[in-house]
Amino acid sequence: MLTRTLYDACPLCGANETRSTLVADCSKHPLYHPLLAPKITWLLCGRCEHIYTDGYHTAEALRVIFSKTNNNQQVGYDIENQRVVSARMIEKMLAYADHGDWCDIGFGNGSLLLTAREYGFTPVGIDLRTDNVETLRQLGIEAHSVDLGAFVQPSRFRVVSMCDVLEHMPFPADALRQVHALLQPDGLLLLSMPNTDSIVWRIFDSAETNPYWGELEHYHNFGKQRLYQLLAETGFTPLRYGISERYRFCMEVIARKRN
Repeated sequence: MLTRTLYDACPLCGANETRSTLVADCSKHPLYHPLLAPKITWLLCGRCEHIYTDGYHTAEALRVIFSKTNNNQQVGYDIENQRVVSARMIEKMLAYADHGDWCDIGFGNGSLLLTAREYGFTPVGIDLRTDNVETLRQLGIEAHSVDLGAFVQPSRFRVVSMCDVLEHMPFPADALRQVHALLQPDGLLLLSMPNTDSIVWRIFDSAETNPYWGELEHYHNFGKQRLYQLLAETGFTPLRYGISERYRFCMEVIARKRN
């Protein structure tokens, strides 16, 4: 069985004051493989109250997970409806930027980039699923299959989006600092992810029907308050909060790079 690389401290604040919150079953996840552990252990940091898994997948485990792709993560999935959802996201950004290079990290079905091009942005995609990268290239979009840390394009982008991606990254603070380097002065960051501070999260928790505890690819659960603290720590100023239409219980945040 493929085991995780265990955290030796909270991946956000570095504290060792942790306790287990719950153990969830991930064996019913559509990307689950019998080589992977069927349970996920979630921890709570006693210092900063961040919620995270006890470890993150090894490169070998990720190869197993990425050997399959959910339908909604394939380029072109439900393209007409996804275009409308993406348009509403982009229209929120237009108050802050209406042109320039836009990089979408973990672009999934590609809808946000394809729609951003309609609005006049120059789209660039990063994703670890090589089939998606090739498909996007065939549509005339610059795309890269590379880890964020190896993508070096200093101060190139007016906008960087990480939609339902930050919670997949073992060390989110490092990822945000890398994004900071990609952005132009006063560049913009668009984030979306589940919000543990929302009432709907608490209601589904109480009913023991919250789907995110068994999410195989997630390492973190953020609330709005802890996310805003992390943004401040990594050089960003939040500008706008909203509710995301992409997935259940999710928030959507626009932030600006501090120079």
